[in-house]
Amino acid sequence: MQTYRFGIIGSGYMGRTHAEAIHRVPGAELVAVAGGSRASALSKDYKVDHEQDIKQLLVRKDIDAVVITTPHSFHFEETMSALENGKHVLVEKPMATDKTHCDQMIALSLKNNLALGVGYHQRFRVNNYKARELVKQGVIGQIATIQVSMPTFAGAMKSGGFGGDWKWWNDPKSLGHILNSAPHAVDLLRWFMDAEVTTVSAFSKTLTPGIVVEDTTMALLEFSNGAICSLFSSRALPAPAFIGEEYRIRIMGTKGLIDLDPYGELKLSDVNGWHTVSQQPSVGHEGANSAFSDVRMQAYSDQICSLIDLIEGKSCTIGKGEDGRAAVEACLAILKSSSQKSWVSI
Repeated sequence: MQTYRFGIIGSGYMGRTHAEAIHRVPGAELVAVAGGSRASALSKDYKVDHEQDIKQLLVRKDIDAVVITTPHSFHFEETMSALENGKHVLVEKPMATDKTHCDQMIALSLKNNLALGVGYHQRFRVNNYKARELVKQGVIGQIATIQVSMPTFAGAMKSGGFGGDWKWWNDPKSLGHILNSAPHAVDLLRWFMDAEVTTVSAFSKTLTPGIVVEDTTMALLEFSNGAICSLFSSRALPAPAFIGEEYRIRIMGTKGLIDLDPYGELKLSDVNGWHTVSQQPSVGHEGANSAFSDVRMQAYSDQICSLIDLIEGKSCTIGKGEDGRAAVEACLAILKSSSQKSWVSI
């Protein structure tokens, strides 16, 4: 088995998450980290090199792939630099903050024959994967509507993990919470149905004092297969938010229903009523105290394995560059619709 050597750009909550994920995967080895105020501590904890400059990491000959975990506005430049230096890339969502940047990233990865994965770890949650199987098997018939709810408490916009904070979420360059949270929802919807977003209508507001970007959105998305999907995403709820509703997906088909909690139970309805199809222990709030639980890390470790499959040209579940672009385009359409107070076609 070939061992793929990884570098990580970014040393915050997600940088440490990916360091742990790589550590858990046979055939993957973390060799260096760079970027951010916590890079030195991260390198010491995992006994790897700390490069003082991102460019120094990218020119290293002993690194095969790079995981990019920096704030959104840095993804394009860092991904392009990594691809220019011959590195395979896993970039956290959102892939970028501009559609043309996504196109350039995809084009360069193809030109240099390099893998470009996007961090949609929700594809690897056990219940999400099983829900997709049920949809693809036609168990609930043709999909008519899907409701996605992603509400969490206002403090989540301000609190951090591993001694850091989420101040960059409040930076207009990051384009608000929709570019941070909604890409997961859009990707799952596309992945479940193998369909594309065609039309969007949305309303966004800023409800949290001290936040300058939108933090609450309600949107309708029409898909190419005729399905209509609703999305409620907020970082402004009073604590403790809605119990069991931190991430909830309800799917209506012509023959049945699916009630999906990616962090709890997957339930299916039929003529005999509701029954549980699969269940995983609760991940809990993804903060420093629970970040390395096996339940949470399973999806991230599986994602690294899938990136290796992508590198090797095998069939894989990981989100690819085209998936990253599609989610960015839909999220930008949500913001545009809210700004213009009109439907937006994609």
